[in-house]
Amino acid sequence: MDQYKEAGVDIAAGNELVHRIKKIAKQTRTRKNENEIGNFSGTYQLGSKSILASTDGVGTKLMIAQEAQVYDSIGIDCVAMCANDILAQGAQPLFFLDYLAVGQNNPEKLEKIVKGVADGCIDAEMELIGGETAEMPDMYDKDEFDIAGFTVGICETNDLLTNKLPQEGDILIGLPSNGLHSNGYSLVRKILFKDHHYSLDDKLEILNNESLKDELLKPTKIYVKAVKKLLESKLIHGIAHITGGGLLENVPRMLNEKLQAVIDTDAWEPNPIFKLLKEEGKLDDANCYRIFNMGIGLVLCVDPNNYQKVCSQLESENETYFKIGKLEARASGDSAIKLLKGGKNIQ
Repeated sequence: MDQYKEAGVDIAAGNELVHRIKKIAKQTRTRKNENEIGNFSGTYQLGSKSILASTDGVGTKLMIAQEAQVYDSIGIDCVAMCANDILAQGAQPLFFLDYLAVGQNNPEKLEKIVKGVADGCIDAEMELIGGETAEMPDMYDKDEFDIAGFTVGICETNDLLTNKLPQEGDILIGLPSNGLHSNGYSLVRKILFKDHHYSLDDKLEILNNESLKDELLKPTKIYVKAVKKLLESKLIHGIAHITGGGLLENVPRMLNEKLQAVIDTDAWEPNPIFKLLKEEGKLDDANCYRIFNMGIGLVLCVDPNNYQKVCSQLESENETYFKIGKLEARASGDSAIKLLKGGKNIQ
């Protein structure tokens, strides 16, 4: 059973839309560009350098923020979703613009939202250079709002992380998430509030007596500081940002058709929120790892010869990491990723 589709999100339809958009976008090409739509960020080559761009929003996590009337962290989520995507292609994010759509302009509330955007930009080491606020009372109720953002980054074209770099035998390193980040909230809301009638103020033992409000509004982790020196030292073959689609959909995006990622899910312990959602939603492992990040926010692909250097650099940044798998040759008919639990395939 596809519980995410029952909650109103159709991953297969989303993948079909991307496939259709690729055909449309090709018609707009004005110069040679080997990077297809479907990567973590868009790429525009300018001679020896490449400009990268990413745009995203926060999704239905906004509905939790609106109900809880907590506005000071949701902007961080918007920045993180864009900055981490730029990072995944090997670039340093440079600047950010936000777009706020509101039912009624409440300067005090909007200031808190934008302060969160600025906090995220500081963490991602980039500038907030502008944005747009649109007041649309016919579109939104007076207390409703939406936020989206746009990030631009840059790197040398030769330093782009493409699917040509990962090699058989490369090691996969997982950097932990701090929770749900900004994905899967349509299903989260269905499980916790529609099906089981929890309250945002409920403090649950499984969450170490933290309130659901605090758990669900933890801002998405930004990985720029942890990873940028690894990129500068050319120690990374690939990066996967684990967003919508989870490990199952996102890890294959950094690989070519000759490789398979083999990941041991026993290598780390998912955050308690995922255990709660799995139990209350009666989710199987395949659904969990296709919908949620399950405790891993970023996956690094590294040459075994560079593994210790990468670990040392992560430790110098006080970044926790897990050795979660490796790349193997993909046999004909095999999927791009194999998830193991107790040595058994869980897809």
